[in-house]
Amino acid sequence: MSESDGRRPTDVLANERTFLAYLRTAISFIALGFVIARFSLFQREISVVAHIATPNQHASTLLGTAMAIAGVLVGAYGAFRYVASDAALRRGEMSAMPAGAAIGASIVVAVIGVAVAVELSAFQ
Repeated sequence: MSESDGRRPTDVLANERTFLAYLRTAISFIALGFVIARFSLFQREISVVAHIATPNQHASTLLGTAMAIAGVLVGAYGAFRYVASDAALRRGEMSAMPAGAAIGASIVVAVIGVAVAVELSAFQ
């Protein structure tokens, strides 16, 4: 790797750190999805102990599954971005994330967050 092929070591290492950040985020999404999905088990146990009816016990399973799927998509997109950025670095160019991808990801996270908040508030 040298300046002649358009890549500087700092750029390559930054690209790799960014990829690892995507992977950490994907793992966090998947783990949080698991916790949210298991929340229905907690709801069921509390309803038995407290003798109360809990609304919509399967919603947390669906939300957790959606969160885990979002994590898988984040990991896949991170791999795509890594390859695209590496190819751009080899050509001596820069490869910015498309604005639509950033906006779309933010909307997905916001929708899942609102759904989780609504589910948690319905439990009270």
